[in-house]
Amino acid sequence: MTTRNYSVKGMHCASCVAIITKKLSALDGIAKADVNLATERARIEFSGEPLSIEALNELLGKYGFSLVEDAPAKAAAPEPAADHHASKKQEKLGELHRQKRQVQIALPLALLFFAVMLWHSAAAAIAGFPHFPIDMESWNSIALLVAAWILFSIGKPFLRGVVSFIRTGAASMDTLIGLGSLVAWSYSAFSILFPTLRNRLGLPHESFADAAIVVIGFVLFGKYLEARSKLKTGEEIEKLIGLQAKSAIVYDNGEEIEVPVEKVVNGTMLLVKPGAKIPVDGVIFSGSSSIDESMITGEPVPVDKREGDTVIGGTINKQGSLIFTATGVGAETMLARIISMVEDAQGSKAPVQNLADKVAAVFVPTVLIIAVLVFLLWLGVGTPALGFRNALAYAIMAMVGILVIACPCALGLATPTAIIVGTGLGARHGILVRNAESLESLSRVDTVVFDKTGTITRGEPSVTSIEPFGEATTPDELLALGAGIERHSEHPLAQAIVNAAKERKVEPVQVTEFKALEGVGVDAKVDDDTVRVRKPGDGDRQRPEIARLQQEGNTVVVVERNGEALGLVALSEALKPEAKETVANLRRMGKRVVMLTGDNRHAAQFIARQAGIAEVIAEVLPCDKANAIKKLQVEGRTVAMTGDGINDAPALALADVGIAMATGTDIAIESAGITLLGGDIGKVVQAITLSKKTMRVIRQNLFWAFIYNVIGIPLAAGALYPFFGIFLNPVFSGIAMAGSSVSVVTNSLRLRAAKLGK
Repeated sequence: MTTRNYSVKGMHCASCVAIITKKLSALDGIAKADVNLATERARIEFSGEPLSIEALNELLGKYGFSLVEDAPAKAAAPEPAADHHASKKQEKLGELHRQKRQVQIALPLALLFFAVMLWHSAAAAIAGFPHFPIDMESWNSIALLVAAWILFSIGKPFLRGVVSFIRTGAASMDTLIGLGSLVAWSYSAFSILFPTLRNRLGLPHESFADAAIVVIGFVLFGKYLEARSKLKTGEEIEKLIGLQAKSAIVYDNGEEIEVPVEKVVNGTMLLVKPGAKIPVDGVIFSGSSSIDESMITGEPVPVDKREGDTVIGGTINKQGSLIFTATGVGAETMLARIISMVEDAQGSKAPVQNLADKVAAVFVPTVLIIAVLVFLLWLGVGTPALGFRNALAYAIMAMVGILVIACPCALGLATPTAIIVGTGLGARHGILVRNAESLESLSRVDTVVFDKTGTITRGEPSVTSIEPFGEATTPDELLALGAGIERHSEHPLAQAIVNAAKERKVEPVQVTEFKALEGVGVDAKVDDDTVRVRKPGDGDRQRPEIARLQQEGNTVVVVERNGEALGLVALSEALKPEAKETVANLRRMGKRVVMLTGDNRHAAQFIARQAGIAEVIAEVLPCDKANAIKKLQVEGRTVAMTGDGINDAPALALADVGIAMATGTDIAIESAGITLLGGDIGKVVQAITLSKKTMRVIRQNLFWAFIYNVIGIPLAAGALYPFFGIFLNPVFSGIAMAGSSVSVVTNSLRLRAAKLGK
């Protein structure tokens, strides 16, 4: 299976999407085709070797569409990627400028003829209202000429939609607008140019040319506003791309050489000065500094970094100079992967969109049938009641109004625009959404399962208690002995004891003759004494303090000198500071919170109590974690599993939504539907809030898109006329159609200002 991404040219509405999807999916060799109206892109999965772009365009060209293959995202270096996006934006800005020029011509004319239309209506309805200074017959002739110029110049795309429909049978938004405008203009031309024949046939002396002008003017204005708004939906991607550095300083034997960032290869030694942007991912070789990683993780507080720590390309070095070794360049950098992931998510489809897609696939043909039936109905029912002339006039207006108002643009934009803005907002907060399906599923989650190590806890041990066994030794003296020996060990517990001494500013003692005792501990000489740090023996287990600490889930080591136990040091995983608040917030949201861990039950329950988690599933092997998730799902629960994305992979994959914690450059982007940067589990609450707000906007958009057509089509057909004598002029259909798409995009853009909490 091979996947390729393409930009789509000539696509304007949900019906266009349906046509392209249907035609591509029918081709041999294509397993799946996803077409996105908001991003104007198509993602095609080929069952074998990808079909050539020429073969694809030969098929789509018949319907007025074409594809341009995107550069493979994973092969793109940062600079070319930035150039690629810049060129695409310039192309869109060029198209927007062209649309603006058309609007500057068509809209003033549309407003003028609309105003005159209202003037005539007011003069006919209000006694004493002055008549328009130009007689109606002359004005209709002027309108016919102006409409011809607009329809056959600026309105060419709509006419091409009509021609395409005649040739292929595939109808789109352009077909509807083109047919409606062409019918209105054609009858007007016949009525004005052949008055004798018109009267002989008993046809109404009506001109709809002004309606064609106003419809095209407002439709073009709506499309311009829609295109301008759609540009704003992709601004988060542009911001991410803007974070990429343009150059790097290569540090070679004291010599500094500035090179373009795409020239940097893994293993290169790079220098970063204070205030500069870190060009690529790497590991610090020398120096220390505070680094602002807020643009990647969403965390506002700079992170202290020293030798051996990782750095992320695109972040800002706030203080000291650093020399680091490049370990991730081009598409391998975290930032490049984030950009790729956000783009993929924005191009994906949420399940809620399936209904809109199914409706869009049959919408335009159905509207064409309705328009013809309504036309015939007005003639059949209206002629006996109103006379043939009036019935025909209303029949033409009804048909034109239905064709214009029934544009499915709003339907096609309802879901993808909200997904684009929502995933962009998430990226800004360090929440990476892999696909729209995960975002939708997260909004339905009622149970959140947390792994313990590295998720609820920091993932590394820390000293929780230092207790001498008598008054002869102080806690600091005990720690100095322990740290003096353990700094020669590479064991994680040893490092925790050394770190505790640093934090408490306790100077470790000097030792000699260090030895590691397998299965026991370590010992060394301090002056002439033998000092040992070891596991508790059988005799030690009788001490109540050791039993108590172990019962609380601590690991306990004993420090002894010359065989005499001086005291103990207790260590355990430290709870993340945001864990308790996160659990409380989830419970306030009505979520069931569960801890799932392979650790022993006592340690797990101790941590769970600290975090406020009542339900614990402990002593579970990694391979059995998935079974625990499945059991919850069998109970009818919709489950989100939150883990480190590596040893929790089976559980993450089986959960309705997998949420991977990613810290530093060890980001596990591919392991889950949602990835949280920076290791802050508070982002779980933010992610759920994001999903709920995004889905709320999608539901609002779909509601208004559907209700707009449900109400608009009957109104355009003249449903109010028998009861109130009101008939919706096709002009208002054009205004309503233009407003519907703009309102949907504008509603989606509201998400950009949404608050997700801390």
